[in-house]
Amino acid sequence: MENTVKINVNNGYEPQAVTVPKGQSTRLVFNRTNPSACLAAVQSNDLGFKQDLPLNEDVTVTINPQQAGEYNFACGMDMFHGKVVVK
Repeated sequence: MENTVKINVNNGYEPQAVTVPKGQSTRLVFNRTNPSACLAAVQSNDLGFKQDLPLNEDVTVTINPQQAGEYNFACGMDMFHGKVVVK
């Protein structure tokens, strides 16, 4: 079974923190509604992804975290931050 979490990208990430179960594939669906170039990409060294976010389009990143903890993600300029909490 796969979880899906929607994250609105407007004045940062809403919600800023999402909780997902350990060891279960989860789709993070980002939708950017703010035209700022700063928010045009999302990346996470912790979770190993970097993805462009076109305006007003759903972009899915699939993660499958095996360890409990907190994993950060940020915009391409590292100004806006969010996190995935794995339990």
